[in-house]
Amino acid sequence: MVNTEHPAVDRVRRALRSQGVDADIRWFDAAATTAQAAAAALGIDVGAIANSLVFTLDGAPILVLTSGSHRVDTEWLGERLGGRIGRASKDEVKDATGQVIGGVAPVGHPSPLRTLVDVALADHAVVWAAAGHAHTVFPTTFAELLRVTGGEPTAVEPRPSARQ
Repeated sequence: MVNTEHPAVDRVRRALRSQGVDADIRWFDAAATTAQAAAAALGIDVGAIANSLVFTLDGAPILVLTSGSHRVDTEWLGERLGGRIGRASKDEVKDATGQVIGGVAPVGHPSPLRTLVDVALADHAVVWAAAGHAHTVFPTTFAELLRVTGGEPTAVEPRPSARQ
C-alpha cells in the first residue's frame, strides 16, 4: 500500500482547491517519472500526459507544460520568446517549484511561475498532470490548465513543415 500523504501533494491539492478544482489525485504503486510510464499506468495515449518541465529563460525559471508526445525545442521556443532557454538543474527545479523532478505539478509552487501550455494538449478531452510527487497524477483539461496556472497557450516545437 502506497502512502497517500505528502507535503508537496497537499500544496498542490490546496492550490487547485483555491482555483475551484476538487482534483481526483491518483496514487500509483510505483513511481511514474516519465510520460510513457504514466500513460502506461493509466492506459492512455502518451500525448494526454501534461509533462511539467522547468527551464530557465535568460536565467529566470519558467514552467513548460508539454504533451508527453512532444519534446520542447528550446532553441526554437527561445527565439519565439526572445531569449535563451536552458534546462533547469534539479536544484533550480526544487527551488522554483518546491517539488522534485519526476513529480512536478502545474501548481502548488512557492511563487507563481511564468507558465507555457503546449497547445497540443488541447487535442485531448482529458489530460493528466503530476500532482507534486512521482507517484501521483490528476485529471484536468487544457482549458483548466490555462486557467489554474495563468498559462500562455503556445507551441513548444515547430510544426513538421516548419522544420525544413
